[in-house]
Amino acid sequence: MHRANLTVSPLRLLDWEGWGRAPEGFDAAMLYAYTLLQPDIAACIRTVFPILGSQAGLAAEATMCAQLLQTAARGDNLVLEDRLRDWAEELCRR
Repeated sequence: MHRANLTVSPLRLLDWEGWGRAPEGFDAAMLYAYTLLQPDIAACIRTVFPILGSQAGLAAEATMCAQLLQTAARGDNLVLEDRLRDWAEELCRR
C-alpha cells in the first residue's frame, strides 16, 4: 500500500492493479509472500490470517505464488525467487 492507493475525502483505499474477484485470502497471501524473507514476520502473518494454510485459502496462496514466480521470470522480485520456489513446493505437497 502507498499514498497513490488512498483518497482524501472521504478516506478510501483503492487498489487497481488486481481489481476484480480474487480467491478468499488473496490479500493475506500477498502480505505473506512479501514477508518470506523475514520468517518471524511470515509466521506471524500465517497466525493472524488463519485462512492461510486452510483448504479454502489454498487457491489464494497458489495464485499469489504463481503470479510472483511469473514476475521473477521477467526479472522482478528476484530476491524472493528462492523462497517462492520453496513455497510452491510446499503448496504442491498439500
